[in-house]
Amino acid sequence: MSAGYNTLTSTEITALWTTYLNESMVKSMLTHMLSNLDDQEIKAEVQQSYQMAQNNINFLVEFFQQQGFAKPIGFSDEDVYTNAPKLYSDTFTLIYVNHMSKVAMLGYSGFLAMCFREDIRLFFTKCLQGAANLYNSTLEMAMSKGFFVQAPYIEVPEDNDFVDSKKYLRGLNPFSEKRPLNAVEISHLYMNIQTNSIGNKLCLSFGQTSQNKEIQQYMLKGSEISKKHVKIFTDKLSESDIIAPGSPDVCVTESTSQTYSDKFMMFQISLLSAAGIGNYSAAAGASQRADLAVDYERLSIEIAEYAKSGADIMIKHNWLEQPPGLKDRKKLVTKKS
Repeated sequence: MSAGYNTLTSTEITALWTTYLNESMVKSMLTHMLSNLDDQEIKAEVQQSYQMAQNNINFLVEFFQQQGFAKPIGFSDEDVYTNAPKLYSDTFTLIYVNHMSKVAMLGYSGFLAMCFREDIRLFFTKCLQGAANLYNSTLEMAMSKGFFVQAPYIEVPEDNDFVDSKKYLRGLNPFSEKRPLNAVEISHLYMNIQTNSIGNKLCLSFGQTSQNKEIQQYMLKGSEISKKHVKIFTDKLSESDIIAPGSPDVCVTESTSQTYSDKFMMFQISLLSAAGIGNYSAAAGASQRADLAVDYERLSIEIAEYAKSGADIMIKHNWLEQPPGLKDRKKLVTKKS
C-alpha cells in the first residue's frame, strides 16, 4: 500500500458500508431460495452466488475490525424464515440471480472507480470479476434451458449514416409522425421492461407474505407502478412494429407465510427503486427521441416519490440505517454549552 494512503476516504467508507448492506441482503435472500430449489443445476449457480456474498461479508467484517470501523447492522438469519414454504419458482430464482449480478457489476465498477487504497481496489476488482462470471454462467444456463428472453432483433447496418434533420430528435407532438426507434432506444426499452417485470414479481411476493397491512399496500402499489411502466415501454416498441419481449416463467407461489422480515423486504425494494432511477436516467440521456426522454424523466419522478414513501415507512419503524457522515459541529458546540 502506498504511503500516505492508509486513511479511509469518504468514498471508500461509502463503498464499503454500502457493499456490506447489499451483500448481507443478497445472502439473506438466497438463504431461503437455496432451501427450496429442485433443479440441481440452478441450485449450483445460486450456491455460487451465495458463497460469493459470504466471502465478501467475511472480508468486510475482518476489514472493519482492523480499521475500527463500526460494522453496519445489515441483515442476518433473523431476517429469513427458513421454514417458510417455497415462494419462488426455480426459474425465477435463476433470473433473479442473473439480474442481481447485473446490478452488482454496475455497483462494483462504480465503487472501484471511487477508491484509492490498493487493498480496497483489489477487493472491488475481485468482486467485479466474480459478478461478471456469475452473470455469464447464469445467462448461459437460462439460455440452455430455453427460458431466457432475448432482446428484439433488427437489421444489421450495411452502411454509415448521419442525422440530417432536427426532426430526428422530435417526438412530443402527438399529431406529427414519430421516426422509428433506433437500436440504442430499443435496448433501453427492452432492459427496462425486463427489470420492471422482476420488480413486479418481487413486490407481489413481498406483499402476499408480509403480515403488515402498511407493507402490503406499499408492495401492491409498487407492483402497479411496475406493470404500468412495462405497458408504457411495450407500447413504445409496438409503435415501431416491434413485438415486446415476453417474460419467462418467473412465477411466485401462492404461499402467504412470512418469508422475509419487513425490514428486509423494504430494503430490497428501495435498492431496486434506486437502480431503476439510475436506469431511467441513463436511458433518458441515451434516447434521442424527445418523447422517450420526457417519459423516462416523468417515470423517474414517480419512482422517486415511491421510494420516498418507502423511506418514510422505514424511518417510522426504525429500519433505515444512517450512512456514515460528518459530525454536526453546531450540535457539538450546543451540547458543550
